[in-house]
Amino acid sequence: MPTTPASVTHLIEELSELPGIGRKTAARLTFFLLRNRTDLVERLASALRDLKEQTRFCSTCYNVTESDPCPICADAGRDRSVICVVEEPLDVLAVEQAGVYKGVYHVLHGVLAPSEGMFVENLRIKELLNRIGGSGVSEVILATNPTSEGDWTASYLLSRLRPLGVRVTRLGRGLPVGGDLEYADAVTLTRALEGREDL
Repeated sequence: MPTTPASVTHLIEELSELPGIGRKTAARLTFFLLRNRTDLVERLASALRDLKEQTRFCSTCYNVTESDPCPICADAGRDRSVICVVEEPLDVLAVEQAGVYKGVYHVLHGVLAPSEGMFVENLRIKELLNRIGGSGVSEVILATNPTSEGDWTASYLLSRLRPLGVRVTRLGRGLPVGGDLEYADAVTLTRALEGREDL
């Protein structure tokens, strides 16, 4: 009875750990790479190596970057009095693609989700509070996703930010409930930013 080579099985197992990749998709990707006659495998391996060796988190906003501070934090033209708080680095990319926001960011790296092991201490909340204290920040935009976890995280942040005397706003509900910022188009994000509300 023929067996699958260990190297093939190993790659299928590794790929299936990626989000959104099930075992069948992992197997399809593995056999595509196996059949590919170009240098795709080498380029993919090089890109993965570069990702691990050259990227880090910005020490100011915690976005993914190759330089510290990141290009957004280093940009003197950005409005440092407004901080947009997002869940993940992909959300920064989504807001930036809309092209209307000119402030800076703070990336939490998740949301409060105790059932998934995500608690206050797992997020970059302490760093956000330290950043706001005495820094000239006048507004914090809570741009967490419109999900129950995103709303819970925003409520918790509101309770911690109010005593600091900053204006706290939330993106307008032009975003669909249960959706993610990374999938929103530029027009929807623009309307959400313009329609943000005080909390």
